[in-house]
Formats: sequence, C-alpha cells, structure tokens
Amino acid sequence: MTLTVATGQFASAGDVEADIATVVRAIGLARDADLLVMPELFLGGYRMPPIVVGEQDPRLQPIEDAAAAAGLVVLVGACLDGPTGFTISTLAFGRGGAERVYDKQNPCDAENDHVVAGDASVIIHVQGWAVGLSICYDGCFPEHARALALAGAEVYAASVAYFAGSTHRRELYYRARALENGMYAVVSGLAGAVDGAEFDGGSAVYDPEGRIVAEVREAEGVALATLDRPLLKATRARHAMLADLREPGPVERR
Repeated sequence: MTLTVATGQFASAGDVEADIATVVRAIGLARDADLLVMPELFLGGYRMPPIVVGEQDPRLQPIEDAAAAAGLVVLVGACLDGPTGFTISTLAFGRGGAERVYDKQNPCDAENDHVVAGDASVIIHVQGWAVGLSICYDGCFPEHARALALAGAEVYAASVAYFAGSTHRRELYYRARALENGMYAVVSGLAGAVDGAEFDGGSAVYDPEGRIVAEVREAEGVALATLDRPLLKATRARHAMLADLREPGPVERR
C-alpha cells in the first residue's frame, strides 16, 4: 500500500485567523494526498512568547471541515496550553476534530523560557502507515528519530521553523535521519518573516536513502510524493543499520 504525502511551505501572517485560512488553502492544493504536514508554530507564527491557541477554539473548524472533505490528515503546528504549561505542539485534523497529537520534546534556546517539553514520542497511523512525529529541534537528535523507527515508524514527519542561513544544517539533519533509519522523512518548513525574523522554508520529502523525491521550489506552495513500502523494506534490507543496532559498550579511558 502506498501513502501520498504533501509538505506545505507557507509564510505565517502572525494572525491565527489568517493562518487558518492559509492552511485551508494548502489543503486545497494537497487534495490528492493522504497526509499534509504544515510548519512548526504555524498558527500565529514562530515568535517568543508564542501565541497560544485553544484546542477547542471554534476558529479551527474550517481546517477540520476542509480536511474531512478532502479525506486527508493534516498536521499543523501551534502553541497549546497543557497541564504543566505551554507546549509547542502538533494538532491533527481529519481524524474527527482538532486533536493534540504531539508536544515537542526538545525545546531550544529562548523557547525554554516560555514552554515546557513534551514527555512522549508519538506515532500516528495514516492509511496503514506508521508516521512518527517531530518538531524542529527534535530532528537534531539522532536518538529521537531512532526511537520512533525502532517502535515501527516508517515516516518521520517534521514540522520545522529554521532561521534564514540554516539551509545546510537543516537539509543534513533530515537526510541523515532518513538514511540512518531507512525511513521516509517529510519536512515542512516555515517561510517568510514573523516578528522581525526571517525563515528559510526547506520543505521536502526524502526517501529512505536521504534523497530528495519532492520539494517546494517556490517561496510558498505544496509538494506531493507517493511513498512506496516495498522500496522502504528493500532499503532497510540493503542498509541494515536499524536492524544491526547494538547497545554501545562502556567507554574506556586509556
């Protein structure tokens, strides 16, 4: 069974209602997909302190309506309020209503002054495929993607917001996460400017060897790719780092 994924690259208006309208527009561009990934903190834009969105906010209903009509699952970044504080999170639509599915486990830099870390890795299932969720700095840690792969993830879906000038690092991270785990990586990057900061997009889909199979070449847009499970299995058999993983021994000082 194949899975058609879409990665969206758009600028946030810095206004929740305007950003909701952009997500609805992106869904229209991704109607042939099963899964659409949108950038980190897209609703309200990446800024510190972040704009907090309520999970039950009635303004989110147009996203759910559009996702349900298109028959796809949409992952959108937002700051949410949780039992222990604000979190940088992923909301899923098209699964029966706005649903908080993941909280970023690795906040970075100034984020730590405003949000708390999530405490669990998450896999969701879309059309029978296991999709591991990631938000930006999570993807800088090989252990994050590896834990998801060992738990059965076939796809690493990353919502990111990289500042302008980070192109080399961002691309290297997600090529590596795909290659070392033999899984697809779907990266959705924020573009444009928010609150005086410039973001450089970088939305792409990588195959299990880390090669780009689709990317957003314009400033804004959606790129689609169809993922193939036999290819994933063949790649994991040929490059068996995931299966051959051994616990490291003690470090000796000599």
